[in-house]
Amino acid sequence: MKSKKVNVSLSLDWDIVEKLKKLAEEDDRALSSCINLILRDYLREREKQ
Repeated sequence: MKSKKVNVSLSLDWDIVEKLKKLAEEDDRALSSCINLILRDYLREREKQ
């Protein structure tokens, strides 16, 4: 089953966006997919603590 997606709007610092865009491009991902993956990994690590 595919996960449900929710659209959100947020403000990010310009330098963070540039770094995220670079990571997304290197992984051949959309920016939103890259951010989602980073957040998922972060939350998974937080749950372990």
